[in-house]
Amino acid sequence: MNFMNPPLLNSTVPELPLLGRGKVRDIYDLQDALLIVATDRISCFDVVLPTPIPDKGTVLTQMSQFWFQQTGDIVRNHFLSIDLEDAIGHWQSLQPLKGRAMIVKKAMPLPIEAVVRGYLSGSAWKEYQQSGAVCGISLPPGLRESDKLPSPVFTPSTKAPQGQHDENISFERMVTIIGRDRAEAVRNISLQLYAEAAAYAVNRGIIIADTKFEFGVRKDELILIDEVLTPDSSRFWPVDGYMPGGPQPSFDKQYVRDYLESLRWPKQLPAPELPPEVVRKTTENYREALTRLTGPVKREN
Repeated sequence: MNFMNPPLLNSTVPELPLLGRGKVRDIYDLQDALLIVATDRISCFDVVLPTPIPDKGTVLTQMSQFWFQQTGDIVRNHFLSIDLEDAIGHWQSLQPLKGRAMIVKKAMPLPIEAVVRGYLSGSAWKEYQQSGAVCGISLPPGLRESDKLPSPVFTPSTKAPQGQHDENISFERMVTIIGRDRAEAVRNISLQLYAEAAAYAVNRGIIIADTKFEFGVRKDELILIDEVLTPDSSRFWPVDGYMPGGPQPSFDKQYVRDYLESLRWPKQLPAPELPPEVVRKTTENYREALTRLTGPVKREN
């Protein structure tokens, strides 16, 4: 893996129509497919920050490719290729995008996010403290922050526009949005994806505390889309040193969240710049997560 490419805030591919810019990805139309570019933009609290995280887009793309290939026997996904030149051509504008862009099938995204939690953290911890439940699911009393749950729980959320906050919803509310059959399929597939990924990751020194999946419909078939099991869509904690009862060190963007929480920032635009040390540490965390998950298993002597 070659790291330390110049940070990329926005991509430019003049040969292709730009369909839109998401919080961290740029999407181009290939007529019968899409080109998705993972930039080095980072968002926290649903706000895009002005400071890029070098190599972040490369890590997200490489990790998503890895997981799409690992989980293809559970559910079909939209991944087609990461080899841009073979699929599109030898355009000069594609050179900066190598390693950070992938070609995917088109699908109609579902208007919900499928969140699976194996540990009590983040918004789930706050909700549990108030009600003893998460998204309408009652949990045992006396749990501590970062405790492992008796079994993973499915806690869907709405998919908010950029600059607005996602909202945790109950499964029954999700049913009213996408229908019961599709909601049950999303829940079952999400729990299976999480179980297999979590078991794989823990052998490589990473606890997947929670993660979110996104699904789309292509030719009436439910498929996995967007990114999958990355530091942007998951909480990754190191197995070594895991100690429930408080926040955990992480391989995801929690380092950035913690810095932002220390500021008097109202979590809306304009967002503050990140200091060099926070940027450096976050890049290191993303790289370490990719190395651990896609490298050989480290076994104790």
